[in-house]
Formats: sequence, structure tokens, C-alpha cells
Amino acid sequence: MRFNFTSAFGPQTFDTRAFDARVHQADGGASAGDFGDLPEWDLSDLYTGMDAPEVKRDLDWLEGACVSFAEDFEGKLADLDGAGMYDCILRNERISQVAGRLGSFAGLLYYQNTVDGTRAKFFSDIQDKITSFTAPLVFFSLEVNRIPDDVIEDMLQDVDLARYRPIFERMRKMRPYQLSDELERYEHDMSVVGASAWNKLFDETVADLKFNVEGKELGLEAAATLMSDQNRATREASAREVANVLGKNIKTFTRVHNTLAKMGDIEDRWRGMPTPQTSRHLSNDVEPEVVEALRDAVVAAYPKLSHRYYELKRGWLGLDKLQVWDRNAPLPLEDDKAVQWDAARETVMEAYAGFHPRMAELAEPFFTKGWIDAGVKDGKAPGAFAHPTVTDAHPYVMLNYLGKQRDVMTLAHELGHGVHQVLAADQGELLSSTPLTLAETASVFGEMLTFQRMLSQAKTKEERKILLAGKVEDSINTLVRQIAFYDFECKLHEARKGGELTSETINGLWMSVQGESLGPAFEFMDGYETFWSYIPHFVHSPFYVYAYAFGDGLVNALYAAYLESPEGFEDKYFDMLKAGGSKHHSDLLAPFGLDAADPKFWDKGLSMISAMIDELEAMD
Repeated sequence: MRFNFTSAFGPQTFDTRAFDARVHQADGGASAGDFGDLPEWDLSDLYTGMDAPEVKRDLDWLEGACVSFAEDFEGKLADLDGAGMYDCILRNERISQVAGRLGSFAGLLYYQNTVDGTRAKFFSDIQDKITSFTAPLVFFSLEVNRIPDDVIEDMLQDVDLARYRPIFERMRKMRPYQLSDELERYEHDMSVVGASAWNKLFDETVADLKFNVEGKELGLEAAATLMSDQNRATREASAREVANVLGKNIKTFTRVHNTLAKMGDIEDRWRGMPTPQTSRHLSNDVEPEVVEALRDAVVAAYPKLSHRYYELKRGWLGLDKLQVWDRNAPLPLEDDKAVQWDAARETVMEAYAGFHPRMAELAEPFFTKGWIDAGVKDGKAPGAFAHPTVTDAHPYVMLNYLGKQRDVMTLAHELGHGVHQVLAADQGELLSSTPLTLAETASVFGEMLTFQRMLSQAKTKEERKILLAGKVEDSINTLVRQIAFYDFECKLHEARKGGELTSETINGLWMSVQGESLGPAFEFMDGYETFWSYIPHFVHSPFYVYAYAFGDGLVNALYAAYLESPEGFEDKYFDMLKAGGSKHHSDLLAPFGLDAADPKFWDKGLSMISAMIDELEAMD
């Protein structure tokens, strides 16, 4: 999921993990009280309420600041010296901060309850006003990109402006794809009734879905968790009901995907983007060949990763074939006892402190100051995310905690994001945001620390086996599944260029990547072909999903480097997180001796998962 607000530097976003990346294991009928006292957000650090006078104050300020910014700088950027451009950047940064605070507050309120009409209206109204107020700023990147290189270079000799070099470099990568000033302004103004409106339709449709499983009426989050229940009949019932409800709504989902893919195609053609993925690669500040190397390495590894693991799991479960409701099934010897919230907190905090006390110190306020919203509630958005808000506030974490080991890992993941966002905040509003490829580094590293601590404390062979299997499944969900999702998106957007896609066509594209990625241990029930329809990233953040695979593969390689050379690693790791978006991924990885452009880099990370499967095979 994502919400947008716009500054002179373009849309600012937050994203959740792709919902299918981790299906929570839990009893869909469980209540928040079953797991202890689950925390809720205290959003008063942003605003005390929708009617708080500070909301109007900041909206009024934003409107005036955007007008005066355009009056002072439009048509004059090329004539500025370094000091003048630095003043311009500082004013823009303040605009981004105020817009970000407003947009964050409205979005967080909305995602707490997406079916609340008052919240939905407030969120929509705030988005509309921010879009309208910031329209005068559209000139900025267009005008910067018309300034000759030597003039920009002269400006960047100013010592204060020099730290913003990455902003200018990323902005100027868009030069070949820039439209006229008039068209850019038109697109800006139309954004609230374009992709944003279709995103809301998707969110509201998903939030309103009801699933009847074994006599209980459930939302999507709770229904999907039952596909990980200990009882196979319950897993099958939930999978068939999810397929049934998605099938009844497939026309709406098909319309959403057709429209957004066509909108993307039109914009790409007008901008001259060579591929539908180009804009994502540019926003991620990553080269297409690096993504292609990652994709190819993971696809080549399907047989030794997912195919091999699921064949093991098929044997453990005593089945001739795995069905889709067995993919995330617990092992027969797995304890189904709920993990209390306090125990989850203690596990993650001990793992963080075991790496470095500073990491636990940074995570502590999330638990003590209302920075986490953990419970499952009617209307709450599914999945989990960490949203950085703005650099003069703090991040917020959303979970749907259902008391299972994988929920503990989700907590570790999102807290990793939170720690990263806190550390990067010192870079300021425009440089704190990390490209999505590296944005998953701290989160996956937090999971790895938690997993390794739990593994070291395993008392029996069975406990170790369960932990290893869980980690392998999470890695498959994050690497194999997300690359398969990426391939599905590539196929969908390419097919849409040829005309309107029927539901059956999209279903076929989905199934074309499922057997390839999951392997021969599976057969697929009727109805599974519609499961593409509820994955939010396809709607909100096209092609985002490879960032998860990037992060997982990177962290596996990073953790291997940690084990090989632990001396001084912690300081280099914290320096990497503090850098935020101020450095390219090649510069951030260089101190660790790693290079994402080297295909062998990805093989190193994948071999770590393969070694875990080796150990599992040896246990049989």
C-alpha cells in the first residue's frame, strides 16, 4: 500500500511488504486480547486530531509557501549561484516536511480503518489539497534539468549545496524522459483522479471483502492466515473460500489492473521510457542490468531452492502432491502455541541488543511511545509496514499481530525499517529516503539477527529443524515468490500493450509463473489462478516487489561478510544506515567488499539458503 504527497522533487511514498511475502500463521478468530496488551498508535506527535488547529495552520502555510517559492525561483534557477540554490533547496525541504507531516497523518489514520468514511474523506481531502498547493512547484525539476551540466557543477562547488549532489544527479537522470512544462503540470493536477483514485478503489474493495470459513465471517487478513493453520481441512477451506470470493470480485480487480497498466503504458510512451520497468529502476537508483542479474540468478536457482525445499516438505507432510494451502503449512511437529506480545518483543530486542546495544536503544521507543499499531481490527489495512513520516518526527510501524513465530519475524522486519529510518533522519527530508532496493536491507538484517538468535537457543534437533524450515520458507517467499511476482508484472504490462486483458488472460499469466517458481511438488486447485488480484503492490507500486529479493539477497551476502570479518562490522553497518539516500548502492556496499553488479554477489547470498536446505536434507 502507498499514499502520496508531492514536493518539488516528485511523489513521496510509503510501502508495505507485498502481502504474499509473508502470510501470518494464526487462528483467524483470535482476538487481540489473546496475545497480551497489543499497542496502538499515538499519532499526536504529528497532530492531535483531524480537527486540530495545527492542521489548518500547516495547510495555510503550505499554500502560501508554494506560491512564494514559485514567485521567487521560477524562471530564475539557471542564474542562481551555489548559495542561492542552497537557499532554494532549504525552502523546498521545508515544504516537503510540512506536506509530509500532513500526508503521513492522514494516511496513517486511513490505514488504521480504511472503511471509516470520515477518515477516508479526510485522507482524500488532504491529498487533494497537497496536490493543488504543490502544483506551482512542478517547474523545479524541469527547470533544473535544462541547466547546462557545467553550470550545475559550478553551483555544486558551494560547500553547503555539495551534500545535495545525489538529489541533482538522480533528478537529471530523468532528463531524457521529461515532458513539457504544461504536460507535467497537467499530470500533477490529474494525479488525484488517476492512479491514486484507482488505488483507493482497490483498497476499499479489499477491505470490504468478507470470507466465511467454517462458520466464521472474516476479513482477508484473517482468512488468509488460516491457509497456515495446523489443520489441513481448515487450510483447504480457507483457500477455497478466498478463491471463491476473489472470483466473485475478479471483474473489479481486472478493471483496476487494466486501467493502471494502460495508464502506465501511455505515460511511458509519452516520456519515451524504453520499458515499463524503467521508471521503477530510476526511482530505485539501480541499473537495469543489476536487477536483471538478480532476476536471472534467482530464476536459475529455483531448482536448488524452492523445488528442492518443497519436495522435502511434501515428504514431511506425507502427501503425494502439495496443494496451495500446504505451501505455508506448519510442520507436523511444530508447536501451534501462541507467542505472547511481550515474548515477541523480548525475543527481537535481545537479538538486536546482541548485535549492538545501540540497535536495541533505537528500537525501544517504538514499544514505549506509541509508535506501533499491532492488533488486527475491522477495516485495518492488511499486512505490515514501517512509515518514516518526516524527519522532525519519527517512524510508525503497523502490524497485524496474530501470535505466531512468523509474526515475531515480521516485528523484527518492520523494526529494522524503523531503526533505519530513525538513523537516516539526520540526512534531512530530501536525503533521508533510501531507494527501495536498499530500503529492505535493515529490515531483512533485523530478521536475520532474530532468526540466528532463536536458532542458537534451539534445545533439540526438532526445534532447529522448525526454525531452519521457517527461515527457508521466508527466504523463498521473499526471493523466489517476489521474483515470480516481478515476472508476472512484466508479462502483464507487456501483454496490456496489445489491448484490453480479460480476467482469463491475466489468470493465465499468473499461472505461467507459479509452476515454474514453486516446482513439481505442487498441483494447483481451481480458483488459485485469481490469487494475483489481492496483492497490493501490483496496484500501488508496480515492479516494487524485486526490492524484497534485492534486500534478502543483499543481506544474506552482508551477513556472510559479517561472519567472515566481524571486526568493525557494526560501525560500518550503522554508517550505511545513517547514509539514507545520500549514496549510491555501490558506495554503500564498498566498505564491505560487496558489489551488487557482480552476478557472483547474488550467488553468494543464494548459496546461504541452499546450505540451510542441505542441513534440512541431512536431518531426514
